[in-house]
Amino acid sequence: MPPPSTKFRKLSILVAAYNEEDSLRAAMEAVRTAPLPAGLEREIVIVNDGSKDGTWRIAQELASEHPEIRVFQQTSNQGKGAALRRAIAELTGDVAIFQDADLEYDPHDYPRMLRPILDGRADVVFGSRFAGEERRVLYFWHTQANRLLTMLSNMLNDTNFTDMETCYKAFVASALKAIPLESNRFGIEPEIAAKVARNRLRMFEVPISYNGRRYDEGKKITWRDGAAALWFIFKYRFSSNYSDPGKVTLDAMEQAPQFNEWMYESVKPWLGARVAELGVGRGNLSKHIRRHEHVLLTDYRLDYLTELQRKWSEQRGLQIGKLDMTCRADYEQLREFAPDSVVFLNVLEHIEDDRAVLRSLVETVPAGCRIVVLVPFSMKLFSEFDRALGHFRRYEKGELEAKMREAGLEVETQFFFNKIGIFAWYVANTLGGQKALKPWQLKLYGFLTPLFRVLDSILPTSGLSTVVVGRRLARTAAAPSSVPEVVAAS
Repeated sequence: MPPPSTKFRKLSILVAAYNEEDSLRAAMEAVRTAPLPAGLEREIVIVNDGSKDGTWRIAQELASEHPEIRVFQQTSNQGKGAALRRAIAELTGDVAIFQDADLEYDPHDYPRMLRPILDGRADVVFGSRFAGEERRVLYFWHTQANRLLTMLSNMLNDTNFTDMETCYKAFVASALKAIPLESNRFGIEPEIAAKVARNRLRMFEVPISYNGRRYDEGKKITWRDGAAALWFIFKYRFSSNYSDPGKVTLDAMEQAPQFNEWMYESVKPWLGARVAELGVGRGNLSKHIRRHEHVLLTDYRLDYLTELQRKWSEQRGLQIGKLDMTCRADYEQLREFAPDSVVFLNVLEHIEDDRAVLRSLVETVPAGCRIVVLVPFSMKLFSEFDRALGHFRRYEKGELEAKMREAGLEVETQFFFNKIGIFAWYVANTLGGQKALKPWQLKLYGFLTPLFRVLDSILPTSGLSTVVVGRRLARTAAAPSSVPEVVAAS
């Protein structure tokens, strides 16, 4: 199937302005009249960053003259990064671009900047001042500092940008909003470079023209900002890169391939040749499940599905589709696929009405189909981390089995998984209040996985998770599904 597509309709042009009364009106006229790709309307979001001159007055005049211009005021000068964060919060478009307020960057480059996004090839595009287009000859040492900072950023983030510090950056708006930006000043540039790389967004770079200002013409960035950028490059390489705790956890889980393989091998005996995985996330388990003869991978998040499409769309026997487990209509593709086994691991605890999900599965899958479910165990271990992840519950002994039988499934087996994990979870999360997994923790856990697998077969205790396997009977007395026909909030 083709990858999920988005039709872009509006470009949000984000402008941070500070003491730009001499250039703002001319700059916004150029921005307002610059050519755009066909079918794309524009809005211009100007944030006045506590200017001490007439910038705010001019911005208000522009907004009254042109309905596509929206203006916002910062009560004090907080910096370029803070102003851009405000603009991001206010944008209403589905694609966005950063624009300076003094025309160092040419709005006629918009079509070139946007093309990789509109073509479906990129999530973010950097406009490079050093990749071949015409540019004004300016300061030698300023240029060398830019190149040094770009090189360090590339080394730490494993990218090959030629101009990390560029102002011109275009984004799919949903991807931009998902990044938790925090820099107030010019550290916003290395922060974005680090976080788009760590988010594994599709990154492109295109050449742009550049008409830089001299300091006597109003250029504001100084050597102090360059020195600070060195700190930001290192800081944001190792910081949390997402606003979504679920993404943080899935990213951390990638650091433990041995653990993911152990989880898969624990449920593999109950999976057949025709497997549907629900709630696949970023595919940490799917990389094993996709090796079965016929596979359907589903999630309700298009960003996850797009990522999986890029990696595996050419694989024969593999289907990727959107399925919101709280939307009854979405289950039809599961009926059409007719799986012999359905598996979802660490998913059901995220859904408030878990009984409705089980009933919908019983109504949808063919007779004899196995339902393999892994969920977190014991409310005694419930922590702030569970809340941050959006867990409604951890399951008590016999709870999931009872709900499966109530839905019309025959329970074949139950076993505990990751017994040693109880102690690590209790110390770090229940007692320690940790709200996110750290990559180093998962790397260590992955390294120790061979030992933990042995302990799982020896320890007579419960586990951090419980696995229950049910089978859809030929005839059931399951009640009609009450799953609401709406898409769940992310």
